[in-house]
Amino acid sequence: MTAVSLSAVDLALAACLVLLLALISHRMALGVAHDLLVAAARTAIQLTLVGMLLKLLFEDAGPVWVVLMALAMLAIAGREVWARQKHPLRGVWGYGLGAGAMFVSCFTLVIFALLVLVQPVPWYQPQYAIPLLGMLLGNTMNAIALGVDRMNRGAINERNIIEARLALGDPAREATAALRRDAVRVALVPMINAMAAAGVVSLPGMMTGQILAGAPPLEAVKYQILIMFLITAATGLGALWAVETGAKRLFDDRERLRIDRLRN
Repeated sequence: MTAVSLSAVDLALAACLVLLLALISHRMALGVAHDLLVAAARTAIQLTLVGMLLKLLFEDAGPVWVVLMALAMLAIAGREVWARQKHPLRGVWGYGLGAGAMFVSCFTLVIFALLVLVQPVPWYQPQYAIPLLGMLLGNTMNAIALGVDRMNRGAINERNIIEARLALGDPAREATAALRRDAVRVALVPMINAMAAAGVVSLPGMMTGQILAGAPPLEAVKYQILIMFLITAATGLGALWAVETGAKRLFDDRERLRIDRLRN
Protein backbone atom coordinates (compact mmCIF):
# COMPACT_ATOMS: atom_id res chain seq x y z
CA MET A 1 0.00 0.00 0.00
CA THR A 2 1.46 3.34 -1.11
CA ALA A 3 1.22 6.39 1.13
CA VAL A 4 -0.86 9.30 -0.23
CA SER A 5 1.32 12.36 -0.78
CA LEU A 6 0.14 15.70 0.63
CA SER A 7 0.44 18.91 -1.37
CA ALA A 8 1.05 22.47 -0.20
CA VAL A 9 -2.62 23.19 -0.88
CA ASP A 10 -3.67 20.40 1.48
CA LEU A 11 -1.53 21.87 4.27
CA ALA A 12 -2.82 25.37 3.55
CA LEU A 13 -6.41 24.19 3.90
CA ALA A 14 -5.58 22.56 7.22
CA ALA A 15 -3.94 25.81 8.33
CA CYS A 16 -7.18 27.65 7.54
CA LEU A 17 -8.87 25.61 10.24
CA VAL A 18 -6.39 26.93 12.81
CA LEU A 19 -6.93 30.47 11.50
CA LEU A 20 -10.67 30.01 11.92
CA LEU A 21 -10.16 28.85 15.51
CA ALA A 22 -7.91 31.85 16.20
CA LEU A 23 -10.56 34.19 14.80
CA ILE A 24 -13.27 32.65 16.97
CA SER A 25 -11.08 32.86 20.07
CA HIS A 26 -10.33 36.52 19.28
CA ARG A 27 -14.02 37.35 18.90
CA MET A 28 -14.71 35.62 22.22
CA ALA A 29 -11.85 37.54 23.89
CA LEU A 30 -10.23 34.33 25.14
CA GLY A 31 -6.78 35.88 25.01
CA VAL A 32 -5.17 32.96 23.19
CA ALA A 33 -5.51 33.96 19.54
CA HIS A 34 -1.98 35.36 19.28
CA ASP A 35 -0.44 32.39 21.07
CA LEU A 36 -2.40 30.01 18.84
CA LEU A 37 -1.13 31.63 15.65
CA VAL A 38 2.45 31.80 16.90
CA ALA A 39 2.34 28.14 17.96
CA ALA A 40 0.93 27.12 14.57
CA ALA A 41 3.63 29.08 12.74
CA ARG A 42 6.33 27.56 14.94
CA THR A 43 4.94 24.08 14.28
CA ALA A 44 5.12 24.52 10.51
CA ILE A 45 8.56 26.15 10.50
CA GLN A 46 10.17 23.88 13.08
CA LEU A 47 8.87 20.65 11.58
CA THR A 48 9.91 21.73 8.09
CA LEU A 49 13.43 22.52 9.29
CA VAL A 50 13.60 19.24 11.23
CA GLY A 51 12.44 17.34 8.14
CA MET A 52 15.20 18.92 6.06
CA LEU A 53 17.76 18.19 8.75
CA LEU A 54 16.63 14.57 9.11
CA LYS A 55 16.89 14.14 5.35
CA LEU A 56 20.54 15.17 5.57
CA LEU A 57 21.12 12.92 8.59
CA PHE A 58 19.58 9.92 6.85
CA GLU A 59 21.93 10.44 3.91
CA ASP A 60 25.00 10.72 6.18
CA ALA A 61 24.37 8.53 9.22
CA GLY A 62 27.55 9.47 11.06
CA PRO A 63 27.40 9.04 14.88
CA VAL A 64 28.79 12.52 15.51
CA TRP A 65 25.86 14.21 13.78
CA VAL A 66 23.37 11.98 15.57
CA VAL A 67 24.91 12.90 18.94
CA LEU A 68 24.88 16.62 18.11
CA MET A 69 21.23 16.42 17.07
CA ALA A 70 20.36 14.55 20.27
CA LEU A 71 22.16 17.08 22.46
CA ALA A 72 20.43 19.97 20.69
CA MET A 73 17.05 18.33 21.33
CA LEU A 74 17.96 17.84 24.99
CA ALA A 75 19.06 21.46 25.36
CA ILE A 76 15.78 22.77 23.91
CA ALA A 77 13.71 20.36 26.00
CA GLY A 78 15.54 21.47 29.15
CA ARG A 79 14.66 25.06 28.40
CA GLU A 80 11.00 24.14 27.89
CA VAL A 81 10.86 22.36 31.27
CA TRP A 82 12.26 25.48 32.95
CA ALA A 83 9.88 27.82 31.10
CA ARG A 84 6.75 25.83 31.99
CA GLN A 85 7.27 26.16 35.74
CA LYS A 86 5.82 29.11 37.61
CA HIS A 87 8.39 28.86 40.42
CA PRO A 88 11.52 27.13 39.06
CA LEU A 89 14.73 26.89 41.03
CA ARG A 90 16.98 29.91 40.69
CA GLY A 91 20.28 29.84 38.86
CA VAL A 92 21.69 26.95 36.87
CA TRP A 93 19.55 24.47 38.82
CA GLY A 94 16.41 25.88 37.23
CA TYR A 95 17.60 24.62 33.85
CA GLY A 96 19.86 21.78 34.88
CA LEU A 97 17.25 19.92 36.93
CA GLY A 98 15.02 19.14 33.95
CA ALA A 99 17.84 18.65 31.47
CA GLY A 100 19.68 16.32 33.83
CA ALA A 101 16.60 14.23 34.55
CA MET A 102 15.83 13.85 30.85
CA PHE A 103 19.43 12.94 30.07
CA VAL A 104 19.43 10.21 32.71
CA SER A 105 16.06 8.71 31.79
CA CYS A 106 15.61 9.29 28.06
CA PHE A 107 19.15 8.70 26.81
CA THR A 108 19.49 5.54 28.90
CA LEU A 109 16.24 4.05 27.62
CA VAL A 110 16.85 5.04 24.00
CA ILE A 111 20.27 3.37 24.03
CA PHE A 112 18.69 0.30 25.66
CA ALA A 113 15.96 0.19 23.00
CA LEU A 114 18.44 0.55 20.14
CA LEU A 115 20.93 -2.02 21.42
CA VAL A 116 18.56 -4.62 22.87
CA LEU A 117 15.08 -4.23 21.38
CA VAL A 118 15.06 -2.68 17.89
CA GLN A 119 18.69 -3.48 16.98
CA PRO A 120 19.09 -1.44 13.79
CA VAL A 121 22.36 -1.66 11.85
CA PRO A 122 24.25 0.45 12.71
CA TRP A 123 22.72 0.79 16.18
CA TYR A 124 22.79 4.62 16.05
CA GLN A 125 20.89 4.76 12.75
CA PRO A 126 19.15 8.17 12.84
CA GLN A 127 15.95 6.78 11.28
CA TYR A 128 15.36 5.04 14.62
CA ALA A 129 17.47 6.94 17.13
CA ILE A 130 16.16 10.47 16.53
CA PRO A 131 12.40 9.69 16.42
CA LEU A 132 12.69 7.45 19.51
CA LEU A 133 14.55 10.13 21.43
CA GLY A 134 12.13 12.82 20.28
CA MET A 135 9.08 10.94 21.50
CA LEU A 136 10.67 10.16 24.86
CA LEU A 137 11.94 13.70 25.37
CA GLY A 138 8.60 15.28 24.44
CA ASN A 139 6.59 13.24 26.93
CA THR A 140 9.22 13.24 29.68
CA MET A 141 9.56 17.01 29.33
CA ASN A 142 5.86 17.43 30.10
CA ALA A 143 5.95 14.99 33.02
CA ILE A 144 8.97 16.61 34.66
CA ALA A 145 7.55 20.10 34.22
CA LEU A 146 4.25 19.03 35.80
CA GLY A 147 5.88 17.19 38.69
CA VAL A 148 8.46 19.81 39.62
CA ASP A 149 5.96 22.64 39.23
CA ARG A 150 3.51 20.86 41.56
CA MET A 151 6.24 20.25 44.14
CA ASN A 152 7.52 23.84 44.08
CA ARG A 153 4.01 25.30 44.30
CA GLY A 154 3.25 22.96 47.18
CA ALA A 155 6.42 23.97 49.03
CA ILE A 156 5.36 27.61 48.80
CA ASN A 157 1.72 27.00 49.72
CA GLU A 158 2.53 24.55 52.55
CA ARG A 159 5.57 26.37 53.88
CA ASN A 160 4.16 26.75 57.39
CA ILE A 161 3.22 23.07 57.59
CA ILE A 162 6.64 21.91 56.41
CA GLU A 163 8.47 24.23 58.82
CA ALA A 164 6.22 23.11 61.69
CA ARG A 165 7.12 19.47 61.00
CA LEU A 166 10.80 20.38 60.86
CA ALA A 167 10.47 22.18 64.20
CA LEU A 168 8.92 19.03 65.69
CA GLY A 169 12.00 17.05 64.68
CA ASP A 170 10.96 15.48 61.34
CA PRO A 171 13.79 15.19 58.81
CA ALA A 172 13.41 17.06 55.53
CA ARG A 173 12.46 13.91 53.59
CA GLU A 174 9.64 13.13 56.02
CA ALA A 175 8.40 16.71 56.01
CA THR A 176 8.06 16.69 52.21
CA ALA A 177 7.10 13.03 51.68
CA ALA A 178 3.45 13.71 50.86
CA LEU A 179 4.42 16.63 48.63
CA ARG A 180 6.88 14.51 46.66
CA ARG A 181 4.41 11.66 46.24
CA ASP A 182 1.75 14.04 44.96
CA ALA A 183 4.22 15.62 42.51
CA VAL A 184 5.23 12.25 41.03
CA ARG A 185 1.60 11.15 40.82
CA VAL A 186 0.68 14.30 38.88
CA ALA A 187 3.58 13.64 36.50
CA LEU A 188 2.46 10.05 35.82
CA VAL A 189 -1.29 10.59 35.43
CA PRO A 190 -1.21 11.79 31.77
CA MET A 191 0.75 8.73 30.63
CA ILE A 192 -1.41 6.34 32.65
CA ASN A 193 -4.50 7.86 31.04
CA ALA A 194 -2.91 7.61 27.58
CA MET A 195 -2.14 3.90 28.03
CA ALA A 196 -5.60 3.17 29.43
CA ALA A 197 -7.29 4.83 26.45
CA ALA A 198 -4.94 3.52 23.73
CA GLY A 199 -6.81 1.55 21.09
CA VAL A 200 -10.18 2.07 22.80
CA VAL A 201 -10.67 5.83 22.87
CA SER A 202 -7.75 6.95 20.72
CA LEU A 203 -5.24 5.65 18.20
CA PRO A 204 -1.79 6.89 19.27
CA GLY A 205 0.07 9.19 16.92
CA MET A 206 2.99 6.95 15.95
CA MET A 207 0.74 4.03 15.12
CA THR A 208 -1.59 6.25 13.09
CA GLY A 209 1.34 7.75 11.21
CA GLN A 210 2.77 4.35 10.34
CA ILE A 211 -0.60 3.07 9.12
CA LEU A 212 -1.11 6.19 7.00
CA ALA A 213 2.38 5.67 5.57
CA GLY A 214 1.43 2.14 4.48
CA ALA A 215 2.88 -0.03 7.27
CA PRO A 216 0.99 -3.24 8.19
CA PRO A 217 -1.38 -2.47 11.10
CA LEU A 218 -0.06 -5.23 13.38
CA GLU A 219 3.54 -4.07 12.86
CA ALA A 220 2.47 -0.51 13.67
CA VAL A 221 0.75 -1.80 16.81
CA LYS A 222 3.92 -3.55 18.01
CA TYR A 223 6.00 -0.42 17.58
CA GLN A 224 3.35 1.65 19.36
CA ILE A 225 3.26 -0.70 22.34
CA LEU A 226 7.06 -0.56 22.53
CA ILE A 227 7.06 3.24 22.37
CA MET A 228 4.35 3.65 25.01
CA PHE A 229 6.16 1.37 27.44
CA LEU A 230 9.43 3.23 26.85
CA ILE A 231 7.73 6.61 27.28
CA THR A 232 6.04 5.50 30.49
CA ALA A 233 9.32 4.27 31.94
CA ALA A 234 11.13 7.45 30.86
CA THR A 235 8.48 9.78 32.28
CA GLY A 236 8.36 7.89 35.56
CA LEU A 237 12.11 7.67 36.04
CA GLY A 238 12.66 11.24 34.88
CA ALA A 239 9.96 12.63 37.16
CA LEU A 240 11.24 10.66 40.14
CA TRP A 241 14.80 11.86 39.59
CA ALA A 242 13.74 15.49 39.11
CA VAL A 243 11.35 15.58 42.08
CA GLU A 244 13.80 13.90 44.47
CA THR A 245 16.71 16.07 43.37
CA GLY A 246 14.60 19.23 43.35
CA ALA A 247 13.27 18.50 46.84
CA LYS A 248 16.82 18.31 48.19
CA ARG A 249 17.56 21.74 46.72
CA LEU A 250 14.70 23.21 48.78
CA PHE A 251 16.74 22.63 51.95
CA ASP A 252 20.19 23.72 53.05
CA ASP A 253 22.80 21.60 54.82
CA ARG A 254 21.05 22.21 58.15
CA GLU A 255 17.71 21.05 56.69
CA ARG A 256 16.14 24.49 56.76
CA LEU A 257 13.49 25.16 54.12
CA ARG A 258 14.87 27.63 51.56
CA ILE A 259 11.92 29.05 49.62
CA ASP A 260 14.23 31.84 48.46
CA ARG A 261 15.83 29.32 46.11
CA LEU A 262 12.63 29.40 44.04
CA ARG A 263 11.90 32.17 41.59
CA ASN A 264 8.81 34.20 42.55
